[in-house]
Amino acid sequence: MLLAALVLAACTPLPPTGGPTQRPMPPAGPPPDMRSAAASFAQVIDRMEPIVTAECRARPPARNCDFLFVVDTRPGLPPNAFQTVDRSGRPVVGFTLALIADARNADELAFILGHEAGHHIAGHIPRRAEQARSGALIAGALAALTGADEGTVRAVASIGGEVAARRFAPAFELEADRLGTLLAWRAGYDPERGAAFFARIPDPGNAFLATHPPNAQRMETVRATLARLRAGGRV
Repeated sequence: MLLAALVLAACTPLPPTGGPTQRPMPPAGPPPDMRSAAASFAQVIDRMEPIVTAECRARPPARNCDFLFVVDTRPGLPPNAFQTVDRSGRPVVGFTLALIADARNADELAFILGHEAGHHIAGHIPRRAEQARSGALIAGALAALTGADEGTVRAVASIGGEVAARRFAPAFELEADRLGTLLAWRAGYDPERGAAFFARIPDPGNAFLATHPPNAQRMETVRATLARLRAGGRV
């Protein structure tokens, strides 16, 4: 079904262009390389989904582990992947078409999928929300103690919440990298080869309040996790 969705999303039927002897042109499907990428992505999901679901169910606390994997087919979007939850609390892992096409191999797709699923397994969305609430409360209370007016207190609380959430974001990314390594490895993929895409994305370095850690640190996390798994350790 996913592969069909990818193909249909790229189809643009062309109308007839002339007299009665001419036939309508067939729908224009995605280019051959996109078809190949879509097929590879569908295979990755088939192999990764049971591993992701099992790992999610094995880790407390109990949470919704009925993952939904989607592709954002809107044109012009850059390569990207994300994790969120729908209104019912079902975890959603999404890829843009550009990311699927940009992936060099199935190992990259598997590692990225595992990384995004890892965010849900580790409970990062509720943890981030709790940190933001705590930061907002503390910052707002401090502003109120200084005699700030109501509007200023709200503004300071909002900033405090964002700072608190960003403070722990790099740690969440590294935790998701470790889980992504575990999930890809258990599904029979090469996480180190999959994490090679770090070399092709902008490096945040050690920027203040960056949401992602330096690429070198992420790559080292993958290698260290993989070494532990090969030695029979746990993640």
